[in-house]
Amino acid sequence: MMRTGSEPTTARSALRVRFWLAVWGFLWAIFGTAAFALAGRPGWAAACGVLWIVITVDMTMILRHIKQGPHYQPGRDIPPYDPPRQHHP
Repeated sequence: MMRTGSEPTTARSALRVRFWLAVWGFLWAIFGTAAFALAGRPGWAAACGVLWIVITVDMTMILRHIKQGPHYQPGRDIPPYDPPRQHHP
């Protein structure tokens, strides 16, 4: 693939990798919530519960972007996006 020099602004996210990392975090957040609740640590259980919610929202957004197709999850046959055009006054 040809580099355009605009990769930081036109970079594509590896959505499937992000999804599986989110699944890993989701499982640990559930485990942490349950373990801290059973250990009588409500503050840590609440922190893990909040993290659980954040991860769930992130997973939902990742799945939404994957389902939207090649614009969000392009294959190797899709060329890089053109760099955004800067309009100078």
